[in-house]
Amino acid sequence: MFQDFSIKARIVMLTLLPSSLLALVLGSYFTWQQWSEMREQIIERGQLITQQLAPLSAPSLANGYNNRLQRIANRILDQSDIRAVSFFDPQFKLLVHAGPSILSEQPPHDPSRLTLVTTPENTHLLMPVLGYHQNLASDSSDQEDRLLGWVAIELSHHSALLKGYRSLFTSLILILAVLLGSALLALRMGRTISDPLRRIQQSVSQLRDGHLETRLPPLGSHELDELGAGINRMAEVLQHAQEEMQHSIDQATEDVRQNLETIEIQNIELDMARKEALEASRIKSEFLANMSHEIRTPLNGIIGFTNLLQKCDLTPRQQDYLNTIAKSADSLLEIINEILDFSKIEAGKLVLEHVPFNLRELLQDTLTILAPTAHAKQLELVSLIYRDTPLALIGDPLRLKQILINLISNAIKFTNKGTIAVRAMVEDVSEEFAKLRISIQDTGIGLSREDLAELFQAFSQADNSLTRQTGGTGLGLVISKRLIEQMGGEIGVDSEPGQGSEFWISLSLPLDDKATAEKPALSPGHRVALLEQHELARQSLMHQLEDCGMEVTAFTEPESLLAGVEAARQASRPFELAVLGVTSRDLNAEDLRRSVATLEQLGCKSLVLCPTTEQLLYQDVLPDSHSQLLAKPACSDKLQRAISDLLKSEPTRREAPRPLSGRAPRLLCVDDNPANLLLVKTLLSDMGAQVSVADSGLAAVEAVKQSRFDLIFMDVQMPGMDGRQATVAIREWERSGNHSATPIIALTAHALSDEKRALLHSGMDDYLTKPINEQQLAQVVHKWTGLQLRTQEQKPAQSKSTSISHLSVLDPEEGLRLAAGKPDLAADMLSMLLASLDADRQVIQQTRKDGDRAALIERVHRLHGATRYCGVPQLRAACQLSETLLKQKDPAAEAALDELEAAIVRLASEARQSA
Repeated sequence: MFQDFSIKARIVMLTLLPSSLLALVLGSYFTWQQWSEMREQIIERGQLITQQLAPLSAPSLANGYNNRLQRIANRILDQSDIRAVSFFDPQFKLLVHAGPSILSEQPPHDPSRLTLVTTPENTHLLMPVLGYHQNLASDSSDQEDRLLGWVAIELSHHSALLKGYRSLFTSLILILAVLLGSALLALRMGRTISDPLRRIQQSVSQLRDGHLETRLPPLGSHELDELGAGINRMAEVLQHAQEEMQHSIDQATEDVRQNLETIEIQNIELDMARKEALEASRIKSEFLANMSHEIRTPLNGIIGFTNLLQKCDLTPRQQDYLNTIAKSADSLLEIINEILDFSKIEAGKLVLEHVPFNLRELLQDTLTILAPTAHAKQLELVSLIYRDTPLALIGDPLRLKQILINLISNAIKFTNKGTIAVRAMVEDVSEEFAKLRISIQDTGIGLSREDLAELFQAFSQADNSLTRQTGGTGLGLVISKRLIEQMGGEIGVDSEPGQGSEFWISLSLPLDDKATAEKPALSPGHRVALLEQHELARQSLMHQLEDCGMEVTAFTEPESLLAGVEAARQASRPFELAVLGVTSRDLNAEDLRRSVATLEQLGCKSLVLCPTTEQLLYQDVLPDSHSQLLAKPACSDKLQRAISDLLKSEPTRREAPRPLSGRAPRLLCVDDNPANLLLVKTLLSDMGAQVSVADSGLAAVEAVKQSRFDLIFMDVQMPGMDGRQATVAIREWERSGNHSATPIIALTAHALSDEKRALLHSGMDDYLTKPINEQQLAQVVHKWTGLQLRTQEQKPAQSKSTSISHLSVLDPEEGLRLAAGKPDLAADMLSMLLASLDADRQVIQQTRKDGDRAALIERVHRLHGATRYCGVPQLRAACQLSETLLKQKDPAAEAALDELEAAIVRLASEARQSA
């Protein structure tokens, strides 16, 4: 607090504070002393008056002269400070009183001496009148100790207090006068010190602000004059240094000006070079996009027509030629994709997805794709996923699969014999994220330190010699590294020449908390015998079988497995199934036939796992190769389904495929390339669609104006009016004529630029990247029209009617599955649906009668949504078909609505019967 006070204030405080304390202490002491003396004087005076009054009143008290006592009392009142006087008889009965009533309490009655009671306002004295007081007044010889009476007086302190207050006031006046004089003196002395200091402060502030010519005059004190002289010398030094610094600054400024002119010239040159680089980058991007279109367009025709030819009856040599063409086209497409992916990453236009996926399914799908290549080199391909590894994750599964394919493909390329093991483990896990480590270990040629230093550089190969046996662009690892880094992870490799390599990625991904836990498809407790000579493959299969809830016993030789199965049977603990992991090097077809037959005799069913390249070798030796033969490495889902089918006494009932819609979709294909146009038309026509074609944007617009289509496939890059312009024209025609919008799907070969946003902005609904296949076309048509096309898995002959009578009316198993296996929930959902059926049927009939199409679509859509949570396949299909045809304003909608009402009636009837 005192730090905020100025020097002047401190001097005044140092002067006034001691004197004030001293005056206060001394004044208080002397005032108390004077007050005490005045009170003592009053008490002594009262005692003296009382002692004088006792002899005067003794005769009157002795003789009972009350009148005389009254005169004495009145006379005593004339004395100053005497407030009241009283005389009492020996029994302390009041005889005479003069003055106002006594305020203070009576002193104690002590017949031997004078007693008193003192208060701040008065003093009350009580004295006994004895016989010797009478003797003092006369010559009477009465007894001296005889009590004649009492005399009491009350002294007032008012006059004494007034004198004390006057004395105290006088003292205060004197103290204040002394303090005021001291304060004036302190202020004068403080000014003599603070004024020079203020002048010094102002001078220092001016020096700080840059006024170095400021000087201090004499300050009137030896010490302050020395301080001022020091400040003046410092100012002179600073002024001299500033002049030298200003000279240096002027020189440096001139040098900087010259350098800035040089830098400005260089900046102009750099800006021009930057613009040239950006222009070159733009030209490169456009070139890559155009090359993508120019290459993918004919490649689309090559791959498409090759696939069509492969379905025809061909000679083995022709089929071999077509297979070679297909493989070459796929290789070319892979190279193009790698170059374009690298260009996307370089341009910063690659956007990652964040969707849920299953890690086990992703790894197993990747190995399934690459298994034929690995098995062709007689390599063992194994995946090991540790049990504590989270499987339900969120990320970009397509890009992660691309990374794994690159790494595993490289391992296959540079491994001539041995094993390629893919391991997935968790490094750290929290409530929201899991840090994973996925490694690919091979037994290949390995890498030297020089190879490792150049491994993740663009267009570099681990084997760059002229005699190298592996092909490729050298971009796979670079793309993988960039993708992993964009995902926030790391990628690395550990390798020794001749000892193989281990590529690894470390990646943190969000957990999918909405994913449901996987339930084993089999009931626990089944005993399984496993035959697998390869240690890692045996370990992987054991984990998969144990995850199915099975009790597994592993064997490494066929003889030991047969002996173990026979011993278990004799011990009344038979094996129900034997899983045989075999290769042609370990077990030939004839030996496998005998082993399977022996196992059948022992009551043990067999499931054979073999390389993909050897399936034809073992297919003829198994009694039921369709259910007893799987390819390595086995996917968990396929393995569970195969085991479930083998262990069940009756064949598994397969779900019937969904019926096709009641009519063929009407499609318009637009492309300026005749080969692509013919390919798309042929693919769609073979799948049962009614296809019209247009070779330009103008022709497409005219076709839309003349006919109604369910969907349009629109090429983007066309001469004259391109796909975007044609789409804009179609949308304007639809808006002007109040026509419903037709879904338009872009067919584009561009893969570099961020084209999807531009396509959607122009009015297109979706896009497909060339080359395309039947499955993609069928999925897009079904997605945007609700109409089903035939694929290779479906029979070519399909009914065009809207009948759905072949579907089940009520399927309790499906209802239980839709209710997540909860019987109570399934029953509640079905009850709610049944309770609303009558009302829905009446509303549908009424809206059909009124012709209110919007209300009809809304009610059918509502009923369709309710059927998706119950096991009512027939009603669900009828709702879907009716809703689709109503939205398309198809005349067949009336027949579909009739079928919908019939489905409602059948469901209600069957529900009442089952109840």
